[in-house]
Amino acid sequence: MKLRALPALAGAAVLALGLAACSGSAGATDAGTDESSTGSGYAVDENTLVFGVVPDSVDTETNYQPLMDYIAEITGKTVEYHESTDYAALIEAAVAGKVDVASFSGFTYVTATNNGAELTPISSIVTEEGQEPGYYSQAIVPVGSDIEGIEDFAGKKVCFVDPSSTSGYLFPSYNLLEAGIDPKSDITPVFAGKHDVSVQKVGEGVECEAGFAEDSEVEKSDKVKVVAETMVPGAPLVYASSLPEEVATQLVDGLAEITVDDIIAAGIDSADSDAFRSVFYATKPVDDEYYDLIRDICEKTEAEQCQG
Repeated sequence: MKLRALPALAGAAVLALGLAACSGSAGATDAGTDESSTGSGYAVDENTLVFGVVPDSVDTETNYQPLMDYIAEITGKTVEYHESTDYAALIEAAVAGKVDVASFSGFTYVTATNNGAELTPISSIVTEEGQEPGYYSQAIVPVGSDIEGIEDFAGKKVCFVDPSSTSGYLFPSYNLLEAGIDPKSDITPVFAGKHDVSVQKVGEGVECEAGFAEDSEVEKSDKVKVVAETMVPGAPLVYASSLPEEVATQLVDGLAEITVDDIIAAGIDSADSDAFRSVFYATKPVDDEYYDLIRDICEKTEAEQCQG
């Protein structure tokens, strides 16, 4: 998990036509209870913060729980978990004002803001001491494959994660183009939906002969090998810019630069576990400018999802 995360042109219609539907808490998705349009500044009400995320594994909610408990502690509000079905649905939720705090991928953040979402980046999560924000988009093939690099992906069935995934689609598409491979016509794209599923399908070598996923999921499998990798800007924790200044300040002060020990010291005992420590060591501040690299790659790939 990254508490962090082109036949993209095929997925562009998803955004252009209003995107996919969101799943998650009823309060966050029920238009009848959505108070964001009333000017309250909240997705639901002043006592609740809706935390939006796209699952990248079966453990996503469990992995996020200590962080959500910490946000509840520093703000004094109930934090409600909102799991979107995919990246497009999280973008839709952000544009509609239905999430207050969220964990985006870099690409999703850029796409959401290009489509009108008012979001402010706070920080990016790192998993080890001394680490800087960022992670790897890795090109993978089954163990035993004779594919040696991205240049050999031409003509193959290639697994991507989602049309709005940074490490699972945007960067891979850019790297394919750099290798002289058109990701729309020179390969057969397969969208796995999640990073772990992309890894699984590539490992099986049936639906996908090659593919892409983020490093944290790739390292869990002994069925695939890495043939190339690219560093991706760290996934941002963001807040809705519509939130009252007092709450925004609490979130920035509490999330901009903290460690797992700070969270434990705040009384969140569940953070003191091997599971949480494996996905969270600290946060490092990031700002909007940090994602200009993604904007540059959007321009070079002409990915329609990037457009407002």
